[in-house]
Amino acid sequence: MAKVTAGVNAYNRSAAAEDPVNLFGYKWDINTMYQKGRHAYVFVSNFDYLKINEDDFLNFGLIHGRAIFDYDKPVNVETYVQYSFDNFRGLEPRWIIGSTFRYEAVNSQRLTLILGVGGLYEKERWFHPNDEDVIRTHFLKSSNYVSMRLSINDFVDLNMVNYYQVGYDREIEAFRNRFNGNLNLNTKITDRFSFTNSFEFSYEDKPIVPITKFIFAFKSGLSFDF
Repeated sequence: MAKVTAGVNAYNRSAAAEDPVNLFGYKWDINTMYQKGRHAYVFVSNFDYLKINEDDFLNFGLIHGRAIFDYDKPVNVETYVQYSFDNFRGLEPRWIIGSTFRYEAVNSQRLTLILGVGGLYEKERWFHPNDEDVIRTHFLKSSNYVSMRLSINDFVDLNMVNYYQVGYDREIEAFRNRFNGNLNLNTKITDRFSFTNSFEFSYEDKPIVPITKFIFAFKSGLSFDF
């Protein structure tokens, strides 16, 4: 199974001829899953880019690969690896490798609810926004999540996943907590095309560098299933 979502924004909208504002941006997501026998393999990628005049305002990307063993069983294990970057916030890059015990608490025709408990190793490189310092970190963290998929009717479905990750930093002698997740509402137009709305958020109580603790994004687009 695969789902591709893409969108492009481009315009020249200015208040004065001598002060033009040119905007260009794109977004694309690819979500795939392949199942053969007892195991399933998932690949996810997400890229956002926004340029205003000559300046890169937003440049974010994520590549994620996951293997789920004994996929059809209510209790199973998954392993994953992830690469991401967020140039505007100073993160380049973040590497994650981890494993999770999954429990399928509910599995009905309309509702699926999955709980995950596990751990990860995270390695990051941050660029300080106020000077030229480069900060490198690595942590062992507890990583847990809840995932839900609800078919409201034959045309509308809702899915969400929320993560909580926590690790102890010896340098500050305190725990660093991170919450992130996304909520997606899909409306079916045809057998192949859907209109999708998504809300994504991330919160870190003690960022490595002084950046905004809570960030979010609301996005709309067109999805093609094949």
